[in-house]
Amino acid sequence: MIEKVERLINEINKVDLAFSMDYFETGKVEKVNLNRTLAEIPVEHILSYRLNLHEAINDYLYRADLYDVSYFYRVKTSESILDKIERFQQRSEGFPVNSILNDIFGARIIVSSDVVTTVMEKLDEWKQIFGLKNWYLRDKEEYVGIHIYFKNSNNFYYPWELQIWDKKDAEKNIQSHRKYKRAFVR
Repeated sequence: MIEKVERLINEINKVDLAFSMDYFETGKVEKVNLNRTLAEIPVEHILSYRLNLHEAINDYLYRADLYDVSYFYRVKTSESILDKIERFQQRSEGFPVNSILNDIFGARIIVSSDVVTTVMEKLDEWKQIFGLKNWYLRDKEEYVGIHIYFKNSNNFYYPWELQIWDKKDAEKNIQSHRKYKRAFVR
């Protein structure tokens, strides 16, 4: 199973790069440094990226070598993005856009506890091999999961996220997401 997790990381990384290059390197879209704050990045730039990703993601994922890997994915809704922007604009610190909107594309894999342990041991190595932005173990607000961020060493491409959950935490994590991540849904 650890080989499938590593392949999932590798394939998402490749899909992220392929989509980002096709989207940003055509000259049709203005490239902006996403290391800037929300005040410096037009919301239209963010939502246009999200819409194009939503429309095209399956064309890219279908080419990935993931047919035998059970994972889930989603493209963040416009409503969720706008909610996140609003929450971060209320803070006095200026966070870079690529740190706030690092999950417009998000994937998740649910694995056993022993696989989670092995993944934790390998992540620093994989960060180097695959050029990942960063990773961390989140353990708060009734939620436990590893978060991995892809950016392909480029501040002009939106990062993508992979969450790795322990099967024993899955139901609790779903409840936590409902409680803390979906307040904008009424």
